[in-house]
Amino acid sequence: MAKIQKVAELAGVSTATVSRALAGKPSVSPTTRARVEKAAKELGYVVSASASSLASGRTRNIGVVTPLLDTWFYMKVLSGAQHALLDAGYDLTLYHLDANLGMDLPAQANPRRRRLFEEFLRRKRVDALIAVSLELDAAELDSMRGLGKPVVCVGGPLPGVPTLSIDDHAIARLATDHLLSLGHRHIAHIAGDPDFELDFHLPATRRAGYEEALAESGVEADPLLVRSADFTIAGGYDATLQLLGDPRVHPTAIFAASDEMAIGAILAARDLGKEVPGDLSVVGIDGHDLADFFALTTVDQFPEVQGRRAVERVLHELDGDSSEPANEELPYELVVRKSTAAPRAPREG
Repeated sequence: MAKIQKVAELAGVSTATVSRALAGKPSVSPTTRARVEKAAKELGYVVSASASSLASGRTRNIGVVTPLLDTWFYMKVLSGAQHALLDAGYDLTLYHLDANLGMDLPAQANPRRRRLFEEFLRRKRVDALIAVSLELDAAELDSMRGLGKPVVCVGGPLPGVPTLSIDDHAIARLATDHLLSLGHRHIAHIAGDPDFELDFHLPATRRAGYEEALAESGVEADPLLVRSADFTIAGGYDATLQLLGDPRVHPTAIFAASDEMAIGAILAARDLGKEVPGDLSVVGIDGHDLADFFALTTVDQFPEVQGRRAVERVLHELDGDSSEPANEELPYELVVRKSTAAPRAPREG
């Protein structure tokens, strides 16, 4: 392996500048950094992780903690974060708090979550933490502050912490208003499972947006038109079978709280012999990769962008960003496809 001195000679800088450039220090100009990186690449020089850590006190490793791994949304957020970290020369350590193993418990009663903050993060293997869809409590935030490690949360605002969030209330209103604008009045809602209420109350917030949109259009919310599912295709499928099989209600449209549940709703409707959107319009939330295949109207919340923005934010924190912690509202966009249309006129006779 080439010595750092040879990299310095080829780039025409000092060895100290090489160290700062390859460590990503902001004191090095972009032009100089590019010259150093080019020289290092030509000579096959790679910074020793252990030596860099000893010199800087940094591991160049960011921890990401998430409650789920088996849904498309979380994998997309992780993908965006991973790509951004690779581009910045950082590694990623993933901490998975299985939603089926204690995630329905309060934070301090959850053994895995407690060990993460009381034990794993104290091993100093990460420089900072990105928490996705986890509403960190005061004790958890104090633990990270005591270690001198920045925290960025994705999913909702938290006082005193840099956060990034989607306005779930506004997203739900947008999806419901779209159906109302087409003339639908019997609009069902497939909501998230109540187990997800612990962190940032996403299911309740999206249901509130749905009900508010109905109320402002003079439509009375019917509890029988609301069914819960677990944010999966199977969950949406089962919920829709129960909804469409209930003789007390006759929905002409469904707003699902995730695209996977919306896809499940489309499949269930088709299995029951209903046309989408002729007999039933369906809209979801996410911007799923399969949304175009199923011609699904959705509110795209750009999850990969969420992951990238979280990394940008945490790297700013590591660089000593002195601005006050604030919440950044993330973008979203209604994408209309063929799964929604005006309700079919009743047949005469």
